[in-house]
Order: sequence, then structure tokens, then C-alpha cells
Amino acid sequence: MSLAPGLRAEVRIVVEHEDTAIRVGSGDVPVLGTPRLLALAEGATVEAVQRHLEPGRTSVGTRVLIEHRLPSPVGAHVEIVAELTEVDGRRLVFSVSAADEAGALVATGTIERVVVDRERFLARL
Repeated sequence: MSLAPGLRAEVRIVVEHEDTAIRVGSGDVPVLGTPRLLALAEGATVEAVQRHLEPGRTSVGTRVLIEHRLPSPVGAHVEIVAELTEVDGRRLVFSVSAADEAGALVATGTIERVVVDRERFLARL
């Protein structure tokens, strides 16, 4: 593996009705739902390291801490950034943040993933 702190990925979205708390079942307001924000942040962590993993390896999420600070209404532009901050054996720690088009901090957090052998992982199911 060529994993080292500093690997990063960015995801940019325009909040759509499908992204809202109403649609994802986490509330009754038409703003970016926290579960959708988390899914986008996790996707960014995967993207940050995917091409740096050895063949047959993948990473799986193990721990999440997200603070969703500001609402983002339908039509808002949001950029989610994930940066690998720590590599401890197979354990990967990412810093994640989300900001709107004005630069206001929408969310911050930490996501941990573990590198696994894909076939062995799936064989345990």
C-alpha cells in the first residue's frame, strides 16, 4: 500500500430534493440530511485512497463522528473534503469537512476506515 497522510478527495454537490432530511427520513425539513452528508463524506474517504490500495484490498468504515453545524437548503452548493490524517497499520483516519459556496462551515468530523482483503471480508458474511 502507498497510503500516507495527505491523500484527499473532494465531492461537490448541489443539494437536491433527494438529498433532504425529508427524503432520507432523518427529519421533516427541506435541507441537506445528515445521513446524506455522511454518505457523501464516506464516499470522499473511499475516493481518497481507492487507487492507492493493493489489488484485492478495500476499506470499510468502522467509526464516524460528524458535527452537522449549518443547514443547506435545496439549491445550495456544498463541497465535502476528506483528508487522510493518520495511517496506523490497516487503520485509516480521515478529517472531513463540508462548506457552502460562501465558505461557511457546514460540517466537520472524523471518519475511520480499516483496510481489508475483499474476498476474506466477504467470505465471513
